[in-house]
Amino acid sequence: MTFTLPDLPYAHDALQPFMSKETLEYHHDKHHLAYVNNGNNAIKGTEFEGKSLEEIVKASHGKNPAVFNNAGQHYNHLHFWKWMKPNGGGSIPGSLEKAIVDSFGSVDKFKEDFVAAGVGQFGSGWCWLEMKGGKLAVSKTPNGESPLVNGATPLLGCDVWEHSYYIDYRNRRPDYLKAFLDSLVNWDYVAELYEGAKA
Repeated sequence: MTFTLPDLPYAHDALQPFMSKETLEYHHDKHHLAYVNNGNNAIKGTEFEGKSLEEIVKASHGKNPAVFNNAGQHYNHLHFWKWMKPNGGGSIPGSLEKAIVDSFGSVDKFKEDFVAAGVGQFGSGWCWLEMKGGKLAVSKTPNGESPLVNGATPLLGCDVWEHSYYIDYRNRRPDYLKAFLDSLVNWDYVAELYEGAKA
């Protein structure tokens, strides 16, 4: 398959003040576009041509860094834009909320664990809510990795590469993660992925 950069599902200034227009212009229009272009160049003439994005991510992991790094980040960012919405955060759809409470004890404990994973990821990477073996868990991954390469299904991910928050939060990664959970998350999309993972 050929990678293409999707339009953002909202205007560049729609997530302010929690994520600025400038951040989205750099992060979506430049960084994500670079993963798309570099990924397309890297898969040309390889066994990955014609495969689905998920297949490419799984098959290139640990084998072809140029393909994996760009395909992995393209996969992560396709979801990342959908994991946010204007006036996000707020209440979590019922069945997902129940699963979170069953797995973590409370929504607050889940948020605490999620922020801790993001803050504790040294250097660039992501923190995740994932589903593995029918159970929800929080994890973190370096660089462009995702739960996909560890046999799990990503339900929610937050990008903790510095380019995702440095314009707005400088070195205050915990503040960025808290704003992401409280004011940006599109819980309906997370619930949709959760229902798909259950099925």
